[in-house]
Amino acid sequence: MVRKIAYAVGALFVLSLLFALWGSISGVITDPTPKTAAEIFHKEPKELSLASDGPFGKFDKQQLQRGFQVYKEVCSNCHSLKLVAFRDLKGIGYDDAQVKAIAEQWAVEQPDINPDTGEPATRKNLPSDHFPPPFANDIAARAANNNALPPDLSLMAKAREGGAPYIYSILTGYEPIPAELKAKYPDSLPLPGLHYNPYFASLNIAMAQQLTTEGQVQYQDGTKPTVDQMAKDVSAFLVWTAEPKLEARHAAGFATVLFLVIFCILAWGAYKNVWRNVEH
Repeated sequence: MVRKIAYAVGALFVLSLLFALWGSISGVITDPTPKTAAEIFHKEPKELSLASDGPFGKFDKQQLQRGFQVYKEVCSNCHSLKLVAFRDLKGIGYDDAQVKAIAEQWAVEQPDINPDTGEPATRKNLPSDHFPPPFANDIAARAANNNALPPDLSLMAKAREGGAPYIYSILTGYEPIPAELKAKYPDSLPLPGLHYNPYFASLNIAMAQQLTTEGQVQYQDGTKPTVDQMAKDVSAFLVWTAEPKLEARHAAGFATVLFLVIFCILAWGAYKNVWRNVEH
């Protein structure tokens, strides 16, 4: 008798769970959760083709130098590059003298201590130094950027989903606010100090449009400095800062695959030679 009661209670419990599950499923079907403004208006990154793409990709050093120039003249006013040293620029085609000149002429100097007074001081950058941040600390950075903290760009191409296409899309993706967004989602409109950009996850980004006019940066190699070209070049440069050994990694991967192919051929030949007189 007790066993029958237990079975009945268990069956009622299972039926209750099935009823609750059916209620949840039918509620989702008949009354789905309304989409947010970000789900409707957010755009996937634009297509971007770079010389470093693919398993055999190699860096275009001229493009990397142009991208560095864009970073230097535009991005470095707010964004740091903490994981990159001045001497690393030899990897994009600069020689020792050029690297030394870039370090010495950099707008922000290295923090130091005055040996005579013990007071905080600064000194000229050396090739062995990492790029100094544009602000003394995060508090100063927020104070200068409407309480927004500009992220370090050293690994940005790997830290953000979409990589270089994401960076390129953000730089070229500023648009007027759609009328539909204003009408249906007034709570999603940019607050003071924010700017509409459909390629940013929340649609509203603290960084104002930085690449605004053609010729904003004067390229030394004669390339026409359109907004689109400058965005592509600095995106390529940030791919290099995130993975400066990309070409070596590609070469090592190719050599590994070639070795495995040769090894498999030799192993197959050895197998056939050892078992050639054995009847199966």
